[in-house]
Amino acid sequence: MSGPAPAELDPRTKRLLEGSILSNIVRLAVPNTTVMAVQVIIGLLEVYFVSGLGVDALAGVSQVFPLVSLMIAVSQGAVGGGIVTAIARCLGRGELRSASEYAWYSLAFSAVFGLLTTTVMECFGSDLYRLMGAHDATLEIANSYSRIIFGGVVLMWSFNLLMASIRGTGNLVVPVVVVCSCAVIVIPLSPFLIYGGWGMHGLGAAGGAVAMLVYYGMGTVAYGLFIWLHKGVLMPTKSVPRLTLAPALGVLRIGGMSALVGSSTNLTLAIVTAYVGLHGTEALAGYGSASRLEFLLVPLSYGVGGPVGILVSTNLGAGQVDRAVKASWLGVAIAAGVTEAIGVCAALLPDVWTGIFTSDPVVQSVGAQYLRVVGPFFGFFGIGYVLYCTGQATGRLALPVFGALTRAAIAIVGGYLLLGIHGNLRSNFVAVSVGMVCFGLAALPALVARVGYKPRSAR
Repeated sequence: MSGPAPAELDPRTKRLLEGSILSNIVRLAVPNTTVMAVQVIIGLLEVYFVSGLGVDALAGVSQVFPLVSLMIAVSQGAVGGGIVTAIARCLGRGELRSASEYAWYSLAFSAVFGLLTTTVMECFGSDLYRLMGAHDATLEIANSYSRIIFGGVVLMWSFNLLMASIRGTGNLVVPVVVVCSCAVIVIPLSPFLIYGGWGMHGLGAAGGAVAMLVYYGMGTVAYGLFIWLHKGVLMPTKSVPRLTLAPALGVLRIGGMSALVGSSTNLTLAIVTAYVGLHGTEALAGYGSASRLEFLLVPLSYGVGGPVGILVSTNLGAGQVDRAVKASWLGVAIAAGVTEAIGVCAALLPDVWTGIFTSDPVVQSVGAQYLRVVGPFFGFFGIGYVLYCTGQATGRLALPVFGALTRAAIAIVGGYLLLGIHGNLRSNFVAVSVGMVCFGLAALPALVARVGYKPRSAR
């Protein structure tokens, strides 16, 4: 299969097809990881600010955090991943007009899925938090925070999907500029809204949710202006084009399978949170503070895996199979090294991390136990997540989904059985570790066999 003539390709796409694979990954991973890291830092600072309100507030926000992270994983990594790979393949084939139309699909998906998310959480949110162990003041705080953040969740959807449209072109500098600029505003805004100041009363934990919506709203406007003012590669029409079913289904096919990975990851954390909640508020707060580091693995792994997916999609669109395979292997190696380094450091020095959020000895003890047991296996998460991103690019997500579901089953079912037998938290944390190993190894055979790495004419 021959690619489009060089004249049909913009310089950014030509670099993805012809430049050094390692330098391309690093060039894209640095800004992408920066974006992910800044977003995580914003979330962590919010938790830090809320922790000043006491253990109940920290525990209440900890109940909502897995569900917010689930929504972000589905919008950014799943449906957003479908947008990224679709645009990258179109550009690899030299089809700029088709690529540009996906910006409008991003807005359409944002409206539909945003409304659906708000409706589901309004109907079932409180019951979910109660099942996860929240009660009394903790439940009240969780409900207050949840109603605000999910009431404006369409802003989070549009932020992530419009960012995906830009990322699909290989432009990861604009997301850095937008995210960092918005962070400069939201970081001081969050404690102001939580605690108050200048004669204004604070909103408590709910103030953090308001600050987050301000952040996503500003980012959405910035991305929209960049795309529709034609400042980048994409050239979408000013008026809404005729949106057809086939491109939408193509995105949803990738996004739906990908959502199983993101959902299972966050469902696992939510269920483990419920198990930990059986041991009391202090245990819940300890696990909540320690597990923030595991949440950090997703954006860091995606910081590497996202660019690898862009490289693989663009090169497969141009029929450059060997180059796509090499990019996948390099991505796996880089992500494994980064996430494993974080896990080992956390296992050796757990109090450094948990001490950021609390000085309560019981809370710190639970957090330290979690990091010592699970931290050494963080590298497998990095492997599994990059393989998930390459699965999006090749359209072969069966094994990454199988690995994610296996991880969830081991952590949830195995954790439940071990909890019944031993009745201690360590049993649950061991189950989480075993599940993480399975997630990392499940999709490796597909890469070894080059499953999905074939030009379309050979399929």
